[in-house]
Amino acid sequence: MSQASLFNKLSRPLRALKVPIVFAIVAGIVWYVRSQPIAVSSHVVTQGPVVHSVLGTGTLEARVRTTISPKISGRIAEVLVDQGSLVTADQLLVRLDDQDFDQQVRMANAVIHTSEATLGRFRAEIAQSKSTFAKTEADLGRTQKLLNANSISQSEFDQSREAFELAKSGLLKAEANLLEAEQQVALNRETLKFQEARLGDTKILAPFDGLVIQRQRDAGAIVVPGSPILQLISLDELWVSAWVDETEMDLLKDDQPAKIVFRSQPSVAFEGSVARLGKQSDRETREFTVDVRALKLPDTWAIGQRAEVFIETARVDDCLWVPSSFLIKQGNDQGVFIQDGGLAKWQPLKLGIQGRETVEVVEGLSIGAIIIKPARPGAQLADGRKVLAP
Repeated sequence: MSQASLFNKLSRPLRALKVPIVFAIVAGIVWYVRSQPIAVSSHVVTQGPVVHSVLGTGTLEARVRTTISPKISGRIAEVLVDQGSLVTADQLLVRLDDQDFDQQVRMANAVIHTSEATLGRFRAEIAQSKSTFAKTEADLGRTQKLLNANSISQSEFDQSREAFELAKSGLLKAEANLLEAEQQVALNRETLKFQEARLGDTKILAPFDGLVIQRQRDAGAIVVPGSPILQLISLDELWVSAWVDETEMDLLKDDQPAKIVFRSQPSVAFEGSVARLGKQSDRETREFTVDVRALKLPDTWAIGQRAEVFIETARVDDCLWVPSSFLIKQGNDQGVFIQDGGLAKWQPLKLGIQGRETVEVVEGLSIGAIIIKPARPGAQLADGRKVLAP
């Protein structure tokens, strides 16, 4: 027998022994690892409230907001407030250059004085015309009687009638002149009112009590009607206009309590309530708007800042609860691991409503039970595994 054949014959049993040895080593390692206690975090089960809420994301807005702009064209002479200024209704905010408008008012006043003087003259003329008409009318009546009595000639009567017709024509003309003068005075007075209104429009007043959130023009700028100068909001009602999935629509109602969490203070929840529900859903995102009234705000806030709202739709005030982070799903069951004599024990649960961070436990736990989860992210517990509580 050659040496190679002898080697193969002797090494065949050794190769057969390798597989069991490897399995034994791996099994030993697995047994050793699993026999070592795993560090866990624990929570003692207690009773308390659990709140189910609907989430929405949006921005802080004012219910009443307006753009301060001029009614007339002109040059800004002075902006009297700035961003962050609190203002009251009818407070002067902006003043336009009023020299041209003031001159127009003075000119309109002068025209009124002139037209009123003309009106006075026409009134005097109509008084004289009425007196002349009355005299000629009386003369005509007298000469008519004399003519009937053949005491005067026809030519003398004709002269009297001609004088009467002339006086009548003069009276009609005087009345027409007076009416025209009165209309002109009325027109001039309306012109004066218009010019005074334009002069008044050079002073832009606050329409309501509020806060200036933006200043967009400065002194010297030329503006036209509609040009934005300031942005003003009312502080009477601020809300978060949030987008909510339309599948939650049936759960929401006016005046439901809510929590508002601003990105600037993610650890603080501010009180709020539903002010109104939108009546139109976005056809692409399938979300609709819910305006959540802010009952309290951070010390520092800004219109347009991002926030999340959690609208309360269901609540259980006194129930057993567990933190959501301790829940584990195994197959079709949800449950937790409890600490039992230094070992992890799987406990399936029957759950109720689910809040942001807590879940109601209907069956499966009692007050005082200690539930656990791995202290190290990524680690896993198993039924019967040794645990090392903190």
